Amino acid sequence: MLHEFIKTNRTVLIDECCAMVASRSEGQSTDDGLAHGIPIFLDQLIETLALEKASEPEGGGAQADLPRAYASEIGSMAALHGRDLLERGFTLEQVVRDYGDVCQAVTNLAYQEGASIGVDEFRTFNRCLDNAIAGAVTEYAYRQAAITTEDGFEALNSRLGPLAHELRNYLHIASYAIKAIKAGNVGMSGATGAVLDRSLIGMRNLIDRSLAEVRVTAGLPPRLKDVRLADFLGEIAASSSLDPLARECKFVVTPVSEDIRVHVDTEMLAAAVGNLLQNAFKFTKRHTEVRLHAHVEGGRVLIDVEDHCGGLATGSTEKLLLPFVQSGDDRSGLGLGLGICRRSVEANNGELRVRDVPGAGCVFTIDLPGKGPPSR
Repeated sequence: MLHEFIKTNRTVLIDECCAMVASRSEGQSTDDGLAHGIPIFLDQLIETLALEKASEPEGGGAQADLPRAYASEIGSMAALHGRDLLERGFTLEQVVRDYGDVCQAVTNLAYQEGASIGVDEFRTFNRCLDNAIAGAVTEYAYRQAAITTEDGFEALNSRLGPLAHELRNYLHIASYAIKAIKAGNVGMSGATGAVLDRSLIGMRNLIDRSLAEVRVTAGLPPRLKDVRLADFLGEIAASSSLDPLARECKFVVTPVSEDIRVHVDTEMLAAAVGNLLQNAFKFTKRHTEVRLHAHVEGGRVLIDVEDHCGGLATGSTEKLLLPFVQSGDDRSGLGLGLGICRRSVEANNGELRVRDVPGAGCVFTIDLPGKGPPSR
């Protein structure tokens, strides 16, 4: 079995991968450079293969999906590996090749020793590689974007700066994901392909959100239509799924009843919810949680964005939704986001409220009328 083969030959495989890295490192030290990379990836791979083997049905055939906890763990450790290699001066190609080296080392050694690899085992192996590459590419791209932005960010217009910064992040990730796919180690249908897809969706929604803000600022009337709330929030959640990685926090979206509908301008409302999420990711403490939740109460549709920023200063709740007011140490932007958010919600015949949770965080609530245009 593949997991036993890798476990038996773990040291040999690590040495072979290190030799491959050293052969193309162009003088960069490889001492402990794989601390978050190949050794831990091999251990996670062994554990995943063993788990799937133990859970096979009696008729044979491994489970179709990699357990989510293991996929997340593999991606998280690969992200640390991508960060380490960027800090040490390695290129993205070298990050991707690290995981390609594992595949080459395992298959070469198996061929030399006449060991067979089952189809299901190899499929799991490739899934693990895909998740690892996706995690490393995403982290590398965020870190690289931050470095390049620091050099030229102050030269940008103060209002266009945050927009350009976000677009650059998405573009970096999309570009690196394409490079990883072109390297031939992963396909479009796996985790790396999903990273590319989310980046493109993120760019599209960011541009739509910015155009909606222009409409709100110009005082243009809303274009109301009937929409299913679950579908609407699902698209916003998908486009925001990369932001928590940069802030090292967890993003939780609670299930929304399929029968909840609202009569809104989707562009303006998306701008409002997107700004609230961006604000939450910006100020929530690292390794905490941002939650998006929607429900019906008293005939009203409530959309909550909850963060763990530590709570608001006394007396700041009333001022927080005014233009040009900022809270916290992160002063990127002009503080216009929440003011525009409030106006976007009001254009949809709704109300924006904020509730402080002392010592924990705050909850922003968008309060909207239910299905159908409001009575006049």
